Amino acid sequence: MSSNNDLFAKCLSFEDAKKVQAAGVYPFFRPIEATSGSSVVTHGKRRVMIGSNNYLGLTHHPKVQEAAKNAIDKYGTGCTGSRFLNGNLALHEELEHRLAKFLGKESCLVFATGFLSNQGALSCLMGRKDAIYSDRENHASIVEGTRVAMSDTVKFRHNDMEDLERVLKLTRNDYEGALIVADGVFSMSGDILNLPRVIELGKQYNCRVYVDDAHALGVLGPAGQGTEWHFGMPNSADLVMGTFSKSFASIGGLVAGDEDVIHYIKHKARTFIFSAAMPPAAAATVLECLNIVESEPEHHARLWKNARRMQKELVGMGFSTLNSQTPIIPLLIGEDLEAFTFAQKLYENGVFATPVVKPAVPDGCALIRTSYMASHTDQDLDYVLEVLHRLGREFGVIGAGSRQGELAELARAHFGQKTSVKSSESSLHASPSAH
Repeated sequence: MSSNNDLFAKCLSFEDAKKVQAAGVYPFFRPIEATSGSSVVTHGKRRVMIGSNNYLGLTHHPKVQEAAKNAIDKYGTGCTGSRFLNGNLALHEELEHRLAKFLGKESCLVFATGFLSNQGALSCLMGRKDAIYSDRENHASIVEGTRVAMSDTVKFRHNDMEDLERVLKLTRNDYEGALIVADGVFSMSGDILNLPRVIELGKQYNCRVYVDDAHALGVLGPAGQGTEWHFGMPNSADLVMGTFSKSFASIGGLVAGDEDVIHYIKHKARTFIFSAAMPPAAAATVLECLNIVESEPEHHARLWKNARRMQKELVGMGFSTLNSQTPIIPLLIGEDLEAFTFAQKLYENGVFATPVVKPAVPDGCALIRTSYMASHTDQDLDYVLEVLHRLGREFGVIGAGSRQGELAELARAHFGQKTSVKSSESSLHASPSAH
């Protein structure tokens, strides 16, 4: 077959990952052999995990594990069909009721994954004469949702409210319905959406507001209710999306909002109607996590204690953390190969973290994405800080003669729109009750 018209020609010529593998610094698909609250075993060695989204550290909570086992005993291992037809469990409906109450919304719908939640809700709500106003740093699941939707997508600079207002002024009158869509906590940079201003602009320009709280659920707000509660603005967004694969120690997703809107999504979202339901163990896990979030606030407090400590220590060492305000703390490294090599050195020294390279970040702005959990002990964090300090100096990222000035300029040039939204709840340095 001629290579000119061979469908698989692009596969044969794809060399990017192979080059990183050949260099011995490939950081992906590492086989995890065992896990505990704050560490993993890979290649026979225990390593402190600072690349997980298990923010509350509940994946090994004995009550959570017991709930999952009991659900299997009662319902079996799977639903073997969509909820629309034969897979709707009483457990799913109980979970939706509890989540709606927790989030302060009228109604809630749970999907098999968070990705399907975004793709399904956005695609069924948006028509040919509508527009989605999307933050440029939104998660891939939002991007895929905008691609499937029949509406136009208008992007605005990351967390830049002046740019959002600019594009609204220019284009809002060209469309009938409109939806502003953004992450509540941005998954790579760790900064928080300027929700108060988004709500103001939504009202001013007659737009609905959709907040993806995948990384805010269980993290922001007095008890982890998310971005709205973080700013003291419950039920201000029209729709809130969330996932269970992070703080809630399971898999699945949700969309919550007014009852009529959720009813519509329930009967129109193809990713809901034509996907198998959340497995019983997954739904039971989330329910038990909700119980723990409400009855054991020490996990939330410990998460923020660890996050504040690491932010203070890493900034003090000289790392550029892109003004992160959450337990996601990126470390700006520079070139892609440097980030791959830095991650590999961390791994060899017993620390599991992941690099973020282009196209996820601009060229020359590769990061090490670190994230912290309630289950990290002081000893874990001491060790991580020691390794990061040593490698940071070795790579010239921090310390005397380092590239701090160059990296600071990169941060200003490419991440300068990041906003530290000032509120009584917004800072890593706020009181524990604020989070």
